[in-house]
Amino acid sequence: MSALIRSMPLLAALLALVLFPQFGSEYYVGLVSRILIVALFALSLDLLIGYTGLVSFGHAAFYGIGGYALAIAFQDASVIPLWQALPLSLAAAAFAALVIGWISIRTSGVYFIMLTLAMAQMFFYFFFESPRYGGDDGIFLFLKPVLMVGSEDILKLDQENNFYYFALSCLVASYLLLLMILRAPFGKVIKAIKANEHRVRALGYSTSGYKLVSFVIAGTLAGLAGFLEGVHSGYINPSYMSWHESGICIAIVVLGGMGTLYGPIVGAFIIILLQNFLPELTEHWQLLFGGIIIAVVLFLPRGATSLYPHLRELIRRPQRGEREPQEAADD
Repeated sequence: MSALIRSMPLLAALLALVLFPQFGSEYYVGLVSRILIVALFALSLDLLIGYTGLVSFGHAAFYGIGGYALAIAFQDASVIPLWQALPLSLAAAAFAALVIGWISIRTSGVYFIMLTLAMAQMFFYFFFESPRYGGDDGIFLFLKPVLMVGSEDILKLDQENNFYYFALSCLVASYLLLLMILRAPFGKVIKAIKANEHRVRALGYSTSGYKLVSFVIAGTLAGLAGFLEGVHSGYINPSYMSWHESGICIAIVVLGGMGTLYGPIVGAFIIILLQNFLPELTEHWQLLFGGIIIAVVLFLPRGATSLYPHLRELIRRPQRGEREPQEAADD
């Protein structure tokens, strides 16, 4: 029962997201679709930073590879079957994560950060300077993936509401997958690695193997986010692989709350909404944007989601105050 009560805010948030397209305009549905994609991207990075203790500054590489795999393979296609396109993007991101992870996990600390950053920049400049793949202009996708049942496309991703629910389904499925992984023995080991890798190694665990698997899972989910971004925008370019994207993703994870799964989702809503609405208030919105992030980091070091326990305690206090006089009268 207590677990159900604790999950009530998440269930309420999910219900609100499910019902949102019924009330929101097409513009805002598209905006929230974008937020869901970024939330999935940040969720994948939280597995590394929040649970495994690996701070990667090159995570955007897998985000871009997921989109580029879709764009390159089906650029001139007359139809994009989802059952081919989605596994291809996931496989490309997973393979890249396997290679980069196998090299990077041999280091730690700042060396790991710099190595992942260098690897991502290699991919960035490869696509940036490659006329075959559009160079800095990127690649346009004029078709949406289809899932045919007979002669009918049951997804119809060209409709904003349908894509919204597809992205939401991917986010929820990824969240549940990570929740299952983290509750399994594997999840307990990677949490222990973050806490004290030397002790875990002394207990006989191959920490390198666990970190590599975690790295590949995170890279694959980032590739899924890149696939969704390519489908949604119909466009992919090298900027999706830049260190700026990785930096923003890290900021989202930290701002929302590391090691919570739902924290990066909250952080994605905060960051994207601020980026969209602050420019309407002032032309110097970036100063205000930076000030808000600094304030959150200083006063909420565990992220914005750390406010929830304090709010719950404030709600309970009046109830306790009402009971105390009654109890005194009974005495």
